[in-house]
Amino acid sequence: MTVSTSTPRDGVAVVTVDFPPVNALPVRGWYELAAALTAAGRDPGTRVVVLTGAGRGFNAGVDIKEMRRTEGHEALIGANRGCFAAFAAVYECEVPVIAAVHGHCLGGGIGLIGNADALVATEDAAFGLPELDRGALGAATHLARLLPAHLMRPLYYTGRTLTARELHRHGAVWEIAPDRAALRECALELAGQIAAKDGYLLRLAKEAINGIDPVDVRRSYRFEQGFTFEANLSGVAARHRAAFAGGEGK
Repeated sequence: MTVSTSTPRDGVAVVTVDFPPVNALPVRGWYELAAALTAAGRDPGTRVVVLTGAGRGFNAGVDIKEMRRTEGHEALIGANRGCFAAFAAVYECEVPVIAAVHGHCLGGGIGLIGNADALVATEDAAFGLPELDRGALGAATHLARLLPAHLMRPLYYTGRTLTARELHRHGAVWEIAPDRAALRECALELAGQIAAKDGYLLRLAKEAINGIDPVDVRRSYRFEQGFTFEANLSGVAARHRAAFAGGEGK
């Protein structure tokens, strides 16, 4: 179980998350991902970062099993802060970040891709926020960056998923690949086009684009997290996590 970084092409860093079987990240995994993204962006030789996942899917959110086997609120607080750090690391990475998604992208996965600069995905990719079914709240901030409000809201309330084709239709997906091998080439092709630009100007452009965003994603997401903690104090979150105990993810 690890987060690794490779450099398959000049100026391109690939950060790969590998927490079998479904990339449901424990607390330490979120912090490791944040550290890897930050380090890749600070490397003067990097001009673009590709974020991807190994195994069956891109990301299944928080490791619910870790949370259930930990007494008190320690795991919940750790997951909240870890997700906050990882999502912020995507957004604040000093260079553009491309999310390359295959399979499932759920819960925290939406937080990651919603803060990325571009998204490429396979035909089989599925995107959703099953937060209410897991006794949690959060990442509506990031889903709202992908979809118009009157599509985002019912998706959030119902926990339904969308396909890559549906996201592409709404302008959220840059390109769709037929399979994982093609996904890698698709991501590297876009990364190469970006990396061909002046590195100094790319960093200025990333900072400038973040600066004109209409929503402060850090503050908005932190506001959402407060309601997750309230759900836990009320006891409703624990009931939903118990009902989900046979599976993994968030």
